[in-house]
Amino acid sequence: MSMRDENRDELLAFVDEEEVAPDNTAGHWRILIVDDEPDVHEVTLLALRDVVIEGRHLSFLHAHSALEAREMLSREADIAVILLDVVMETDDAGLKLVRYLREDLDNRATRVILRTGQPGYAPEIETIRLFDINDYKTKSELTRVRLYTTITVAIRSFWQIHQLEANRRGLEMIINATMELSKPNGLRRFAEGVVTQLCALLGVGEDGLVCAASVSRGVAPYVLAAAGQYSAWIGQSLSAIPDERVKRILEDALGKHQHTFGESTCLYFSTPDSHALAAFVDVDSPLNEVDSQLLEVFCSNIAIGFENVQLYQKVYDLAFEDLLVHLPNRNSFIGLVECRPESADRVALVDIDGFSDINSILDQAFGDLVLEAVAARLRNAFPPSVVVARVGNDVFGLLGIAREVSPERIAQVFAQPFAVDGQELRLSATSGLIALGGIQDKAVEVLKNTGVALKHAKSFQRGKSMFYEPVYAVEARDRMRMLNSLRQAFSAEHLFLQYQPFINLASGRIVGAEALLRWKTEEGNFVPPDRFIPLAEQSGLMVALGNWVMRSALQFLAQLRAEGVRDFRMAVNVSHTQFREPDFIDDLMTAMAIYDIDPSCVEIELTESVAIDNVELIEQKLAALRQVGVAVAIDDFGTGYSSLNILRRLDIERLKIDRAFVSGEQCAAEDYGIARMVLQLASQLGLRTIAEGIETEEQRQMLAALGCDEGQGYLFARPLSADAFVAFLHDH
Repeated sequence: MSMRDENRDELLAFVDEEEVAPDNTAGHWRILIVDDEPDVHEVTLLALRDVVIEGRHLSFLHAHSALEAREMLSREADIAVILLDVVMETDDAGLKLVRYLREDLDNRATRVILRTGQPGYAPEIETIRLFDINDYKTKSELTRVRLYTTITVAIRSFWQIHQLEANRRGLEMIINATMELSKPNGLRRFAEGVVTQLCALLGVGEDGLVCAASVSRGVAPYVLAAAGQYSAWIGQSLSAIPDERVKRILEDALGKHQHTFGESTCLYFSTPDSHALAAFVDVDSPLNEVDSQLLEVFCSNIAIGFENVQLYQKVYDLAFEDLLVHLPNRNSFIGLVECRPESADRVALVDIDGFSDINSILDQAFGDLVLEAVAARLRNAFPPSVVVARVGNDVFGLLGIAREVSPERIAQVFAQPFAVDGQELRLSATSGLIALGGIQDKAVEVLKNTGVALKHAKSFQRGKSMFYEPVYAVEARDRMRMLNSLRQAFSAEHLFLQYQPFINLASGRIVGAEALLRWKTEEGNFVPPDRFIPLAEQSGLMVALGNWVMRSALQFLAQLRAEGVRDFRMAVNVSHTQFREPDFIDDLMTAMAIYDIDPSCVEIELTESVAIDNVELIEQKLAALRQVGVAVAIDDFGTGYSSLNILRRLDIERLKIDRAFVSGEQCAAEDYGIARMVLQLASQLGLRTIAEGIETEEQRQMLAALGCDEGQGYLFARPLSADAFVAFLHDH
């Protein structure tokens, strides 16, 4: 199927090639702040005071509840941006307000920036997809610079949508005001319509009537439509047609940009972007006054219709062609997959690895050059029978026969470096492929499943190719169902903490406990943490969940202190995602102050991988924690990223030996070899140690003999509820 399908009759919106700048004198950009915290309003006003965006100042409207905002939106017009809190009267009050804006008020232009202090209630990807959110930020992210940037992007988007809507309405008015000739689809169909209508208007036969020619920048004039004796000329260059009289009259009209009347009639139509159409009418006698008047009205309508055709073509190009790399875009690719020939039995999605880093570390202009280079090589690497499209920011789609759309051919594309802006750049790509079972496979489903294969490859075989397997979709659906259940469990307080004691191996005294997050479903089944914790991290729920765990554990510690428990520390696991939050230390300090907790009684457990990304930043945070007296332990030591140099730099107090080296198979096979090495390393670095997973007295004695300070495990106690733990303390 050709991209330029001429059988479309829907009315489409259009945008001009050059963006229309907003009128600098047209008042202010109206910003609506919706938040139930007065301080948020004040801080926002302070941050955006005297800001000028695109030549206009900002004016602010204020609503302190979703209900108040709803009433305001129903009567106020031209609000450019809404800064919206999620949790107000209800947990989803903000999201309901967005639905009211989009559906009830049918307002698609106003941009919404979601701000929340509790991102677990509205994970970013799902929220933006379902509610047409322009941006989603936690309140801690919105520094003054980021707030200014986010507002600027939103206002530009609002203005573009506003202009697009205005252009769409204008196009509808033009179409409704013109005659039937303004409706044909495609330039050739339009020219054929001109031929037919002129035949009827002037009462001449089509066999001796019209030849139509079109010209655009960089393309020689050619015969676009003809009838009767001239029909063989269709598609030929105007300079190549054999009739000198017709050629001269058409060239004269196109060259002089005007109608010509005399021995024959030639009508001239043009658009502002230099597209032109000339229609030759072979009449034997001069036109009478009535015919001339009719022709004048006809030409007025034809001029509007011709311009509409060009606008339609421009919109069609915008809708179905990627303007950066000049390949079919996602819309076009879906259509091509839907109408594919039977021989096309494979689809692939090719994702450039690390492209976001290229954009952030270098700049977007360089990233565009990379995309152009990749697009050009992909197009040249595959025969014309293979469809190559850009279907995402850095994702390309391929459609063709299996022997051509293969992992080997894709790998060859990226085998050699790319020449980008005068330098060589090596790139790799990850791809997902799917074998097509026949025409019955719907395009949207094909792309969804190919995307599942791509995501699986990104997770497990980065830089390689993976074919789609039905089990991948099952696993993805299972993860989605579990994530939805986890959100509901968090909201319904079906998550809870248990506590496992720390035992001094030399004295047997209880010296602390680790707070462990547990999830029990409504059916009474426990979901292992290693299944739901990764989901929480991927979905944006982990920060809110981690803060809840931290506060709950400290509250229980305060309860123990009230009951007379002393010299007792509470260990809380902190995920990589939570620890990287800018406000993590402030949140911890606030929680300790609320429950009057001595920082020396608190220990944060981190995994080794926390130091991979930015060691300098981690050093600063650890130093800040240690300065206030909070202890830091490295959890599951020996199972992840280990570097002696990094370990020396991190200001930590304790190493926690993973259970695999205490009671697992590795322990038995190596006679505590790894545990022995970890203990020796800790001794050299002056760190204290604790071993988890101690299940037998023999293991306890061996670890104590090797110099391990503390232990936890089933030998001493399983994880206990708060009440059971208090009873355990009294019994011991």
